[in-house]
Amino acid sequence: MIAYFIDLATLVAIFAIAATSLGLLIGYAGIFSLAHAAFFGVGAYVGAQIAIHLTRDVLVATLLGGLTAAVLSLCLALPALRVRGEYFVAAGLGLQMMASTVFTEARGLTGGVGGLTGIPQASLFGLDLSSPFAFLAVALVALVLTLLSLRALLGGSFGRSLKAIRDSESAAEALGKDVRMLKTLAVAVGCFFVGTAGVLFAFHMAFVNVESFTLEHSVVFMAMVIIGGAGTLNGPVIGTVVLLLMPAALSFLPFIPASEIGTVQQFIYGTAMTLLMIYRPSGLAGSKGGRR
Repeated sequence: MIAYFIDLATLVAIFAIAATSLGLLIGYAGIFSLAHAAFFGVGAYVGAQIAIHLTRDVLVATLLGGLTAAVLSLCLALPALRVRGEYFVAAGLGLQMMASTVFTEARGLTGGVGGLTGIPQASLFGLDLSSPFAFLAVALVALVLTLLSLRALLGGSFGRSLKAIRDSESAAEALGKDVRMLKTLAVAVGCFFVGTAGVLFAFHMAFVNVESFTLEHSVVFMAMVIIGGAGTLNGPVIGTVVLLLMPAALSFLPFIPASEIGTVQQFIYGTAMTLLMIYRPSGLAGSKGGRR
């Protein structure tokens, strides 16, 4: 039972990093990305390949996985510079579908549908992290560093400029803001952090395949941000805790058959999203009278 809760806590920390990085795009830059799971997958596959063929040092793999995702984020940044609103959502959807196809067909790099197996246990500065407690500590430290980094980044002029773009891109451009550069940087930073989360996910699971990086997971990331509260740093973390602990809590209820947990979970998700949009549109961590 202890091992189960450690595993769950580790997943919460990893997915909280991914959700927080998407919260940067949605809540601060106004970029609604449906391709976030694709960059999560990029980090996971890069981290897995590094661990298998080069080194199992989690710091090296995390930095390289995050940087690779940041570089490839130009695939998302370019449509973000040209289209807005629902058109960008459609572009992100296309990118996510294309990434899923690449993950499936690039068998030499991703293992195809079968995925990559045999990912070794992580290490850090030569110290073995095979203990679940040790890797949980690394995941929690990574989450804290992500939150502190984003807090420092968004607390200055960069954060204020992103909010200006979110509220009115035309007005921000009229005030002399370099909208193209700011959007590109926002996407790169968000994809860097979700890439690092992907690396941690690969080490934790010791196996990755395309099923973990589909459109469904991008929607889950977005739900974590919206339920927790877009435009806040703590909101995506709260949303992650709620969405990941709910299935675990449902499994302990004796009157719900195991085969029906997924159906009940989806019903609760939909109900929660609807009620939040009506009564608390800014999310659990947002102000009560937040933006609709």
